Amino acid sequence: MRSDDTRQGSDSLQTSSRSRLTRYADRGTGDFDRIAEILDAAKICHVGWIDEGRPIVLPTAYGRLDDSLILHGAADGRFMKVLASGAEVCVTVTLVDGLVLARSAFHSSMNYRSVVIFGRATAIEDRAEKLRALDVLVEHLAPRRSAEVRPITEKELAATTVVLLPLVEASAKIRTGPPIDATADLELPIWGGVVPLTIEAGVPIPGEGSEALPLPISVIEATREKTAATGP
Repeated sequence: MRSDDTRQGSDSLQTSSRSRLTRYADRGTGDFDRIAEILDAAKICHVGWIDEGRPIVLPTAYGRLDDSLILHGAADGRFMKVLASGAEVCVTVTLVDGLVLARSAFHSSMNYRSVVIFGRATAIEDRAEKLRALDVLVEHLAPRRSAEVRPITEKELAATTVVLLPLVEASAKIRTGPPIDATADLELPIWGGVVPLTIEAGVPIPGEGSEALPLPISVIEATREKTAATGP
């Protein structure tokens, strides 16, 4: 999420046996700036936790406010009640940048950027902080949108729980580049290479009552956004 406050430097976040990479460790990093870059580029995260002995994973929108991830939902919903209680969670974010097609299925892969975050969330109780967090979340989906929509009502604010998940223990894993074929396979008459993938906004579709209205700046900027591949 875009924030006016920028963390200085390029610190490494905390890791443990659960967040430290063991396979292809050279593709991993705990660098805060790299992790923030991936979080800012994606739109959806998946939140996992253990609920009465059962694993549950839910996709949801998010935003980033400085050193924390912002999550929100219905105040009376199970999801937010669990997060606000301080339950331990695992949050993942993934961007797929390309299909890596090797000459064998075994060596085929994907180019991707991913982040895994471990921690416990805290509910935001202060009204001003809660409003700021919601604005950050809205603008993560559509830049400058918070200034265009009507202000949230007190009833809507009360019906919404917003939590902060500190970016304390997290790691990123990134793969770029071409296939890594077995040497013997390079002589096979089989095409190998990368098919780049991007997420790109389409033409805006107006809702009821908006057909005659000009596009607001948030929609114009959202249509310009493109999550591009990091390289072949």
